[in-house]
Order: sequence, then C-alpha cells, then structure tokens
Amino acid sequence: MQSVVTSFSPAGAESADTSNSGVSWAAVLAGAFVAAALWFSLSVLGAGIGLSAVSPWPAAGVAAERLAPGAIVWVMIVQALACSLGGYLAGRLRTRWSTLHAHEVFFRDTAHGFLAWAVGLVIAILFLSSVGLSLAKDAAAVAADGRNDYYVDMLFRGEHPSADTNAATLRGETKAILGKTLRSSSISPQDKAYLTGLVAERTGLDRAAAEARVNETEAAARQALDTAKKATAHSLYWLFAALLLGAFCGSFAATIGGRQRDNVIHVGATPARSI
Repeated sequence: MQSVVTSFSPAGAESADTSNSGVSWAAVLAGAFVAAALWFSLSVLGAGIGLSAVSPWPAAGVAAERLAPGAIVWVMIVQALACSLGGYLAGRLRTRWSTLHAHEVFFRDTAHGFLAWAVGLVIAILFLSSVGLSLAKDAAAVAADGRNDYYVDMLFRGEHPSADTNAATLRGETKAILGKTLRSSSISPQDKAYLTGLVAERTGLDRAAAEARVNETEAAARQALDTAKKATAHSLYWLFAALLLGAFCGSFAATIGGRQRDNVIHVGATPARSI
C-alpha cells in the first residue's frame, strides 16, 4: 500500500526552501513544447479529415462558413489532450518541494500546468507567425495588385460599355469593382453607371432593369459578407472556450503528475501512513 504523506515544515526549513525558485522552468518548457507539438499534429490530422474549424496553416485561416458540431468537438478534444499531456509532464518533471505544506504544493503544481499551457500557446503562435511571414508578404503584394487593377481599369473605360469584351476580362473588372464597393459604404455613381451599362449590353435588359440587378447584386454581396463576419465571430467564441478548457486540463493534469512525482517509496522500507 502506498503512503499518503502530508509534509510539515520544520523550524528554519521554510526559509531555506523559499530561497529557491517556485517554478521549475525546465519542466514548464518541456510540457509546453510537448503540448504545442501535439496540438499541431492533431490539428493537421483534423484538417486532413475535415474536422478542424481552424487550420494550422497560416494561409487557410478560419473556415467559419463550414463550422459544424463535429469541428467544435474536435477543437475541444485537441485542446484537452494536448494541454493535459503537457500539464502532466510539467507536474511530473518539476523539482520536489519537500519542505512545503500540501496546499502550497497543490497551488504550485496548478501554476506549473497553467504556465505550460500559456507558454505552449505562445510557442504555437510564434511558430505560425514565422511560417506565415513570407506568405503574408506575398498576400500583401497580391492585395495591392488587386486594388491597383480597379484603377487601371478606370483608365480604359469608354463612354459606352461594350459587351464584346473578353468574358474573363469582363468578370475580372467586375470583381474589382465589387471588391472596392464592399470595402466602402456604398457603390459610387460612376461605378454603378458603368456596371449598369455592362449588364444592359450583356443581357439585353433595359437600363432600369439592369440598374435594379446591380442593386440586388450589391445587396446580396454585402449580406454574404455580413454572414461570413458573424460566422467568424461565432467560431472565435468556441475557440476561446476551447482555450479555457485547455488551461483547465493542463492545470489539473499537472496536479496529478505532481502527486505521482512526490509519491516516492524507498526500496526495502516499510510504507508509513501519516495524517
């Protein structure tokens, strides 16, 4: 039978113990790296089988429009498993505090698990930031080119829009106009008149019907954008809940690892029961 020992500090021992650090940073870093590695591995697996709401790849972002209960459950499971293992290792590998009372040991174990979760989160963020740095530069260049396309197209607009323009060129120009419109509060009169002329020439509608179609398309595009924003905010709420779950699991697992770390029985000795 294993012993359950509550240690009491002898006179002068508490002051000697407090001279040492209350945090075993080596154990915290070990648990944090393990938690970050397991989180990334499981996120890659989830992205591969279509269960991840948040992709580990920087260019992918949040798949908010495909957020489903299965994806939410998977994010929770990933956080619970990764942080539990990291917290357990942080508690199991920390130094032994033989002169502290049980409540202080419990608090320090909990703190070690929480620190392992926090450092692991920072490691994951820094890793993704470094991987996505070059991608971000490329994305910024592409975005700048896309904005410039709109103004380049303006230089070659005629007084009478023609439907004989190449379909790919026509769609590209229209996408540039819609993109600029969605970034502002409303479509400019010049852009509306130009799109109305294009729609009228392309579809054979009269001017009033073409303008109505432009208005309907703008409203539908704005509604789709608002829906995507709301879905993204909804997914971030669940991500926040998953992070809180990870912090709890890491802290609790560290207390388990700490108790097992301190439960040492000497070979050949008879286990003692103390209260």
